[in-house]
Amino acid sequence: MNISLIDWGIILAFFVISMLIGVFTSRKAGKSAKEFFLSGRNMPWWLLGVSMVATTFSADTPNLVTDIVRKDGVSGNWVWWAFLLTGMLTVFVYAKLWRRSEVTTDLEFYELRYGGKPAAFLRAFRALYLGVFFNVVIMATVSLAAIKIGGVMLGLSPVETLLIASVVTVIYSSLGGLKGVLLTDFFQFFIAMAGAIGAAIYVLDMPEIGSLDNLLTHPNVADKLDFFPDFNNWNLVVPLLIMPLAIQWWATWYPGAEPGGGGYIAQRMLSAKDEKNAIGATLFFNIAHYGMRPWPWIIIALSSLIIFPNVSDMQEAFPHIPVDKLGNDLAYSAMLTFLPTGLIGVVLASLIAAVMSTLSTHLNWGSSYVVNDFYLRFLKPEATDKELVMVGRISTVLLMVLAAFLALALSNALEAFNILLQIGAGTGLIFILRWFWWRINAYTEIYAMVISFVVAIFFETINPKIGLIPIPEDMAYLKLLYGVGITTVGWILATLLTKPEKDEVLLSFYRKVRPASFGWKKVLDRFPDEKQEQGQLPMEIGLMLIGSIMVYAVLFAVGFWIYGNTLSAIIATVVAILGGVIIIKSWKNMR
Repeated sequence: MNISLIDWGIILAFFVISMLIGVFTSRKAGKSAKEFFLSGRNMPWWLLGVSMVATTFSADTPNLVTDIVRKDGVSGNWVWWAFLLTGMLTVFVYAKLWRRSEVTTDLEFYELRYGGKPAAFLRAFRALYLGVFFNVVIMATVSLAAIKIGGVMLGLSPVETLLIASVVTVIYSSLGGLKGVLLTDFFQFFIAMAGAIGAAIYVLDMPEIGSLDNLLTHPNVADKLDFFPDFNNWNLVVPLLIMPLAIQWWATWYPGAEPGGGGYIAQRMLSAKDEKNAIGATLFFNIAHYGMRPWPWIIIALSSLIIFPNVSDMQEAFPHIPVDKLGNDLAYSAMLTFLPTGLIGVVLASLIAAVMSTLSTHLNWGSSYVVNDFYLRFLKPEATDKELVMVGRISTVLLMVLAAFLALALSNALEAFNILLQIGAGTGLIFILRWFWWRINAYTEIYAMVISFVVAIFFETINPKIGLIPIPEDMAYLKLLYGVGITTVGWILATLLTKPEKDEVLLSFYRKVRPASFGWKKVLDRFPDEKQEQGQLPMEIGLMLIGSIMVYAVLFAVGFWIYGNTLSAIIATVVAILGGVIIIKSWKNMR
């Protein structure tokens, strides 16, 4: 690409501002571990919400969407659109519960909800399992996207790209802590959105495409536009729609879309000023993430089918890209190489922002596990705040190094997405029920974690070689179904065959978090003086459903307006507005 001095100036200015934010917030972040990881629990909903959106706007997300659209059309996006149901459940049911818990990380929750050595083991193991192993895999997929962007748009080698992307991110993340990450996310979000929208508008005006109408009627694109898969083809309907909506959203665990909230989403809720700010932040995130943001990516993905109909066309256009990095996901970066001077600088800055915002969040979140849930809890309980901040900064650097090495071995973001879904298959329901069913104990989670991992390894590595359970190529979703079924049966049996938590542990948790009492009745009946919180669970679940319909209506309304389907667009817009009115009116009654 021919990148001008203007473009380089835009990129340099972006780097400088990001660094300055880290330096500006470093002094306050270094005061204590809670300040470094939770910004003093005093953050407003709008800053937290934008940060969540910026974090999930990772550079691999447009690549993932492009991969999906090129293979399965717009309807293929239900594999991640279905997670909106999880998100809305978090908004109206779990956000306030997390904020009430007042834990520093969601892993500290384990020793609030469970007791004894099993709870301690669970906290320690998951601090390393999630904070290091899972976290490094996620960051590696983001780094892989950076490698593809750097290779296609800048002609950089994978190592050069990783050095540039990681060094700046590590510096401001390790200096500024969560507040530095939040403020940088806020700045980076607007850069990222401006770049995505600007790129989509320019691509539509390219001579090969000509206009939006030409794009939508092109033979390479016309059969990719439907919001739902063809119901005459159940080989598509089952994996693309039924599995995600019926099973995947509640049964699987995936970072950023955990049933009941968790990970960096929980971190944002825990750093909110109060319960209402925690709810407001997650509501804003779900509306922006699912309802509005996907369309610039989808437009560019559809346009790529005209410019690069096949992967071989990209290989011919970019012969320097390593063969193992070639795939449909490369098409997003390939399309951006056509952008003009000025806009290419903004777009490159937006993609760098997408990489950095996600990496910085995962670095801070992962190091919070290492510091709070492993080092402080098990290695050095007497550690000073200054020492904890230092360990947090060191672990930030080490996590980035591990992610960079793994990124060099990966080839496809969708591949990693599917593997992570498989590993978490069957565990999601536990994270939903553990707040409301007293009988779930530490062994429930331990057995579920072990079983789901073993089942995932079997189906991903062993079964393809020995063929013990035949799975046709067009029915790969059966792996997820088997994983969910086996793991769910396993953890339910483990729950019923092991001892429940002690009454004092259960009562302590109940008093602290105040969940609806219907699932705690058997415990509370043994203590007649204990107040039984009725809660508002039926109303909250109702609002979750209304909120989901509202956001899907926003998503479809934007799509229908783009497609020029005026009547459907008006109907979807009205549905979205009605949903918003109901939620706003119900807001005052939430407690």
